[in-house]
This record gives sequence, structure tokens and C-alpha cells, in this order.
Amino acid sequence: MTKATAAVWNGEGFSLVQEALPELRPGEVLVELELATICGSDLHTIAGDRPTPLPTVLGHEAVGRIAAIGTTAALSDGTPAAAGDRVTWTIGTACGTCRRCARGVPQKCTTVRKYGHEAMDDHWRLNGGMASAVHLIAGTGLVAVPAGLPAAVAAPANCATATVVCAARRADLAAGDTVVVIGCGMLGLTAVAYARERGATHVIASDVDGSRRDLAEQFGADVVCGPADLAAAIEEYGADVVLELSGNSAAVQSAIDLVALDGTVALIGSVSPGPAVAFEPSGFVRNLSRIVGCHNYRVDDLAEAVRFLHETPAQSLFADLVPTPFPLTEIDAAVAEARRGTAPRIALSTS
Repeated sequence: MTKATAAVWNGEGFSLVQEALPELRPGEVLVELELATICGSDLHTIAGDRPTPLPTVLGHEAVGRIAAIGTTAALSDGTPAAAGDRVTWTIGTACGTCRRCARGVPQKCTTVRKYGHEAMDDHWRLNGGMASAVHLIAGTGLVAVPAGLPAAVAAPANCATATVVCAARRADLAAGDTVVVIGCGMLGLTAVAYARERGATHVIASDVDGSRRDLAEQFGADVVCGPADLAAAIEEYGADVVLELSGNSAAVQSAIDLVALDGTVALIGSVSPGPAVAFEPSGFVRNLSRIVGCHNYRVDDLAEAVRFLHETPAQSLFADLVPTPFPLTEIDAAVAEARRGTAPRIALSTS
């Protein structure tokens, strides 16, 4: 491989461009991509709903094999990375030394640079997953991906799955909890399966879409309902942990209103500004309730996400969420399919 093909987004459309391979600096890695999936944040950028510096290579959910290393690099478990290793990587970089990194929120590093979210520059041109190769810069967390884990299952790990793992960690989701999942898209279905693996006594899944509710039941929810019936379900089973993944303001309001005594609301879906919701603090004071925000994740969350996807009995269900991939040359058709919402994830074969 002497050059890589990148689908460069200029704010109005994609151009397939041949890019020279970078001269790797210490700690940098070049990965030849196997598969990438199109995330909702990519679609927000394409629709103009999220400002993104241009030009850029969109995409961050991906899996591939290391093609070259600048001096040395290490995997998340401390072992040296090597050419040929199958890997995924954190959505952004972390310096490891700033106050935010030291406080355990490296995803908010003061110098973070995020894949699929940054403008191309002279050194960092292959900076997203919609390409045949990606240039991983220093500070990126690398996680090994087992050979037997299907690419369609592994690719969403570095956004959807790792975000759910982070939310479960921040909400202290534990065995014996009753977990409520609001919004049953890719993240919500992942949350259902992960809560079940963590030993949740009951998993209640709510969505406006009946087909999504059916999927949630397949992924392990023992109670599924529409928003109008959520209060009754919680009245019967409780709500120790409420994971709000839709970002809908009415859903956020119900999460805050319905969480149980000593329960936790994890807000995950509200990644863009929306209408304000009402909050009466004395009820939270008396009920010992908590609200935590969850955005992106740490490298250990990503490692846990890969472990979960490798071991979950729902692996074939996760694979079914990603139809046959489009070739990178058909990027426009792939994006159109993703925007239609025909499947939780649309994939691009980038090899």
C-alpha cells in the first residue's frame, strides 16, 4: 500500500481522493481499514446540524489491521502493538497529563482531537474512518480485536458500545438493578444486552417504534413498552438505573420524573442543545437521586466493549443490525441508506 483512498467531505458532498501515506511520528500508527460503520453523528454533520471543520474524512466507528508504526505503540493492555494486529481505537486522543485526564475523564482532554470531527491538515489527512486507511496520532487508545469477532459487530464498538459501557460505569449499574432503557436504536439495544449481562433483574425498554421494541425484546428486555406505558411499567418493576439514549426532551423529562429512590439517571442521547426540561430539586433531595451525563468514554471502556461483544450470546443479533456493506466507492448510496434509517448501522467496506 503506497496510497490510501479517502472519501473527503467538503460540506456539500464527498470526493474520493488518493492520499499519500503519512510519515509516522513517534507513537503514531497507520491502520489499513477493514470495515467502517456510519454513526448518527456523521449524519448530523452531513445534514449541517453539527459544525465540523472542513475538509475532513468523516467516520470513527471502524476496525482494521495495523500496517505501520512510528517507532513504538502499545495496546490498551500494555503489550506492544505490532504490524498485523487487528485493532479498534478511541474516538479521540488524550494527553494523559492534563487535569481532566488526571481526574479520569480523558475523553475531555484539553488537547483532544477526534476522528471524523477534525479538519485535514498537512500531517493528519487520513483522519477518519471513511477511507481505506486511517492515521492514528499519538494519544489514541488502541484495543486489540479478536480474530473471531465479525467486523460488523466490532466496528460500532468505538462509539456505540463503548459509550454504553461508560454510561453503565458512571451510573454504577450493578447486578440486581432494574434498568430502564429509553430509546432502542443502536445504543439502546446495546444497553439492553449489556444490562442483562451485568445481571440486571429486570430490563425495561421503551421506544415509540414497535419494531425497535421487538428488537429490544430479542436483545434481552423482559418488559417493552411505548412512552405512554412507561410509568406503569416502572410502577410495577422500579427504576434503579435509567439510561436515556434518545435525546428527546419528553423522554428526558420522563427519565427524571420516574427514576426510583436512590436511583440514577444517565443522560446519553442529548448531544445537541434541545428544549429545557423541568426539574424540581426537593424530590431529588428526598429520594437521594442522581443525574449523570455520559459522553464518549475512556480506553478501558472501549476494551470492555470489545470483550462484551466478543462474549455476548447476542453477537449474531448485533451482526444482523448491520446489512451487507457498501464499497467505499458507493459512499453516496451508503449515506442515503443510512439517512433513510433502514438499519441501525450502514457499513462501508474500506479494504
